[in-house]
Amino acid sequence: MANIRDLKKDINFVLGDIIDAVYLWEALNPKEDRTKSEAIVDDAIATFDELIVKVNNNKVGNRSKHLKEVNAELETKGRALIERVNTL
Repeated sequence: MANIRDLKKDINFVLGDIIDAVYLWEALNPKEDRTKSEAIVDDAIATFDELIVKVNNNKVGNRSKHLKEVNAELETKGRALIERVNTL
């Protein structure tokens, strides 16, 4: 893990790209129902908030291990959101 700043940037970029993909899908499919796409955006924002809170938590025993777990959680949740975008 390089540093906390890079992890925060990764969280921002990954989830931001997912939200951009949803907005692109909505723009390309204006007549489709948007309830699923809006739910994906809401989940991405909630995931962002959750992960940033975890990164900023200084009261953990092993900080390095904690940040690696947050990074792994970003990958897991990011992939799940991408799969949902792909099924739109």
